[in-house]
Amino acid sequence: MKAMILAAGKGTRVQPLTYELPKPMIPILGKPVLAYLIEHIARYGVRQIMINTSYLHEKIEGYFGDGHRYGVEIGYSFEGRMINGKIVPHPIGSAGGMRKIHDFGGFFDETTIVLCGDALVDLDLNLALQEHRDRGALASVITKEVPWEQVSNYGVVVTEPNGRIVTFQEKPARAQARSNWASTGIYIFEPEVIELIPPGETFDIGADLFPMLVARGLPFYGQKRHFNWIDIGKIADYWMVLQQVMMGSVAGMQVPGRQIREGVWVGLNTRIDWGEVKIEGPVYIGSGCRVEAGSEIIGPAWIGHSSVLEKGSRLVRSMLFEYTHIPAGAAFEEVIVCNEYCVDRHGTQTHVRDRHAQLVWSDARAAC
Repeated sequence: MKAMILAAGKGTRVQPLTYELPKPMIPILGKPVLAYLIEHIARYGVRQIMINTSYLHEKIEGYFGDGHRYGVEIGYSFEGRMINGKIVPHPIGSAGGMRKIHDFGGFFDETTIVLCGDALVDLDLNLALQEHRDRGALASVITKEVPWEQVSNYGVVVTEPNGRIVTFQEKPARAQARSNWASTGIYIFEPEVIELIPPGETFDIGADLFPMLVARGLPFYGQKRHFNWIDIGKIADYWMVLQQVMMGSVAGMQVPGRQIREGVWVGLNTRIDWGEVKIEGPVYIGSGCRVEAGSEIIGPAWIGHSSVLEKGSRLVRSMLFEYTHIPAGAAFEEVIVCNEYCVDRHGTQTHVRDRHAQLVWSDARAAC
């Protein structure tokens, strides 16, 4: 089985985190979401992976390279063009990107699992593949049950009793929803499916390809699976994921660093005035950080490497990206500080140059 990872989107709903990072590169415990995904599918024997890229493509390609450190081969398909000497992203749709790859080198010559590059999953690929083959499916959509009161947040899949897909509803109101099984953005395709995608066109998997499969009456099935699927769709989702991970409620994710007391982990060469700092875990303090006397950190909290918390500063259920400098007396609660931006759990942004009574920070490298 081969794999295709969709990573060409701009991630506008999680700005400002994606001003300088493509969405699949957003970190969880200091590691990109995409890295967890590649590690997961590699454990199931997937060895050839294509990734379509566009926005800030060099960040993905530079980090993962040819994939050898993950025990896989990774290839890339850039979607964009050069205009007046500048690289301009130009995504061509999730299905269009697959057709472009196939027309170029014939990559999709066997069963392929397709995954969105911005979610954490622990799906048993062997079971999913077995069900796909037992049904004689050309295409399968992996679905997960969500609470009825949350169906308006998802694209839901409506199936016959035997699993054959009848239709989709995109974020239906609760009263109109015909299903509470949400598409997880994980699909299994046979090579014949790729041949149905029109070449040279912008074409989307959900909006264009799937309705075509239903209309033509092809063997197209939904699989009802129970597994962990953590979709980082909005800032609120990301903030919640970070809280859950630090609380230890996401299986298989371990806080890095050295645990020096209950619920407190530190990286290398940190400098902390332990006797005069209040820390309530779970808290991770990265390498090369400085936490001065009188500071208070209340977890779940993550402090990226080389950050500084001056005396009397306060950090509550928040995340600081690397090289964040919090001045004396400043207080941050339930926010994410990412370079020049601070964003609260609801998505409200503050820029580093905005006038704000409490949210004052800077780049720690400025004082080096």
